[in-house]
Amino acid sequence: MKKTGFLFVLIICVLQAFAQWKPAGDKIKTSWAEKIDVKNVLPEYPRPIMERAEWVNLNGLWDYAILKAGLAEPSKFDGQILVPFAVESSLSGVQKTVGDENEVWYKRSFTVPSKWKNNKILLHFGAVDWKSEIWLNDIKISSHTGGYTPFTFDIQPFLNKTGDQKLVVRVWDPTDKGFQPRGKQTSKPNSIWYTAVTGIWQTIWMEPVADIYIENIRTTSNIDKNLLTVNVVSNGTTSGDVFEVKVYDGKNLISTTKASSCQKLEISIPDAKLWSPETPFLYTMKINLISNGKVIDQVDSYFAMRKISTKRDKNGIVRLELNNKAYFQFGPLDQGWWPDGLYTAPTDDALKYDIQKTKDFGFNMIRKHVKVESARWYMHCDQLGMLVWQDMPSGDHSPQWQSHKYFDGSELKRSTESEANYRKEWKEIMDFVYPNPSVICWVPFNEAWGQFKTPEIVEWTKSYDPSRLVNPASGGNHYPVGDMLDLHNYPGPDMYLYDGQRPTVLGEYGGIGLALEGHLWAADKNWGYVQFKNSKEVTDEYVKYGESLLKMSKSGFSAGVYTQTTDVEGEVNGLMTYDRKVIKIDEQRVREINRKICNSLNE
Repeated sequence: MKKTGFLFVLIICVLQAFAQWKPAGDKIKTSWAEKIDVKNVLPEYPRPIMERAEWVNLNGLWDYAILKAGLAEPSKFDGQILVPFAVESSLSGVQKTVGDENEVWYKRSFTVPSKWKNNKILLHFGAVDWKSEIWLNDIKISSHTGGYTPFTFDIQPFLNKTGDQKLVVRVWDPTDKGFQPRGKQTSKPNSIWYTAVTGIWQTIWMEPVADIYIENIRTTSNIDKNLLTVNVVSNGTTSGDVFEVKVYDGKNLISTTKASSCQKLEISIPDAKLWSPETPFLYTMKINLISNGKVIDQVDSYFAMRKISTKRDKNGIVRLELNNKAYFQFGPLDQGWWPDGLYTAPTDDALKYDIQKTKDFGFNMIRKHVKVESARWYMHCDQLGMLVWQDMPSGDHSPQWQSHKYFDGSELKRSTESEANYRKEWKEIMDFVYPNPSVICWVPFNEAWGQFKTPEIVEWTKSYDPSRLVNPASGGNHYPVGDMLDLHNYPGPDMYLYDGQRPTVLGEYGGIGLALEGHLWAADKNWGYVQFKNSKEVTDEYVKYGESLLKMSKSGFSAGVYTQTTDVEGEVNGLMTYDRKVIKIDEQRVREINRKICNSLNE
C-alpha cells in the first residue's frame, strides 16, 4: 500500500508539472500549436542526413531563470520552460524579454540508458542563440558561440556512474547590441524588424557511439562524369580503419565501395537519375566504419545527383542552369518565422507545410532569408524538390548602400573580433547544409548590411564550395565578383542594371500587403510596400507583376524572388497570414503565372 501510495503521489506531481505549461500571451497562433505534446516535443530524428538507430530526445520542460549577466547558477529557478522554444516565444510558456544585460539559465536532469554504458555519449545542440556554456554534474564541459548551427561533444567522461545526470546551460545573446549574425531580430520590434530570439531554439538530443565513430558526411555529385565523391569525417580512426559505402536506388543495391578512413571515396553512378524540383530523386546510402574486420559504426544517409552552373544562351544572355539546361529559378523570400514559436516551428508538419505550399503555388525555389533552419527543413526541401538560396544571417552595421550602381564607396570596417566571428559562423553554416542537394546558392551579404571585404569573402566562399553558386550581395552593394548580379526593387519588377558576364537576377520584389482581421500580430501598424483591401486585388497585382517578370525573363532576368511566403509580425505582405490559417491569394491564378515564369526558358 505504501509503495502504491507513493507511486500515485509521484504520478500526480508529474501530471501537475505538465499541466503548468501553456502557451504564453495572447498573440495569434498556428493550428499546430494546439497539437504540441509537452512530453513529446518535436520527436522526429533531428539529423536525417546522417541517422543512427539509437538516440534520446531531451526536449521538454526544463527549469529556467533569467539573471543579470555574470552571476553564478541560481539556487532557485523562476519556473519551467518548454525546450526548444526561445524564451521570448509563446510556446516556451515564458514569453519574457531577456536583453543584453541578462542571461538565461536552463536546468534539467536525465538518465542514460543502461545499454549505452560501454559507449561514448554525444550530446547534440541543434542551435542556441548566441553564446552558450554547458555544465554537466557541476563541471563546465563546453562553450559555443553562434546562433544557427549545431554543436556536439562527448559527455561520457563527466557522467555519474549511475542515476540522474544534472545538465545546466547558460546563454547570453546581445541581439542588436552586438556584432554577431542575428537576421531580423531586434530589441525594439517594429515594421520589418522582429522579436528577439534568445537561447535554445532547436532540439537537444544524445546518442551513443563507439570509441571511433563517424562525425560528418560531405557528398559532392558530378553528373558530367556520373561520379559521386563521399568524404566521411571521423573521430579516432587510423589509416587501417575502413569506410564502406553502400548506395541504393530504392531497395536495389547498386554499388558497394570501400576505402581507408583517410581517403575520400569516389563512386560511379551509371545512368544517374538526376534530381530537380520536377523529379526530386534521392539515392540512399548506408555507411559503415569497419575496424579490425568489425562494423564499429553505421549511419544511414542520402544524396542526389544534380549540377548547378551558368552558361551563355543562344541570345548571348548568361543564364542559370540546372543539370546543364537553362532553368529559371523563381520562389518566395522565406523568413521562417512563427507567431507562436518565433524561430521554431511548433511541429515538423508545420515546418513541412510552408515548403509544400510553396510548391503548390508553383514555385521551384526558396530564398531562405537571413536565417538558417533546422536540418529537417533542408531534408523536406530535398525530398519535396525545392531549390534553396541560403543567406548568411546579417549582423553588425551597414555602410553606405548603393543599390542602383556598382559600389564606389568604402566598405564597413569590422572589428577584428567581428570579422573573425563572421568567418567562423559562415563556414559552420556552409558545413552544416553542405550535404543537402536542395541548397544550390550561397548568399554571404544582403543589401550592404554588414558587408565587408566582398571580393575576398566571395572568393573564399567559392573556393570552399566550388559545387554551388555564390550570390555575392543580394540587392547590393554590387561588385563584379561571384556568379550573379542581384537586384532588389519594390513593389514591381525592374531591371535597372544588367550584367553581360553573369546572370542577372531579381533577388527581391513584391511586398503586396493585405491585413486580415483576426490574423494579425498587432491590431495596428501593419506594413506592406503597397496595401490592398481584398484577395482579388492582391491577386490581380501579383499577376500583373508576374507578367512583367515573365517579359523580363526573356530579355535578361534568370531568377526572381517574391516577398514573401507569410506575413511576419508587423509585415502583412505574405502569400499566407502569419498563423498560416488563410491563403491570401487566388492559389490557382498564382500557380498559373508562376509556372509560366518557371518554364519561361524552356520554350
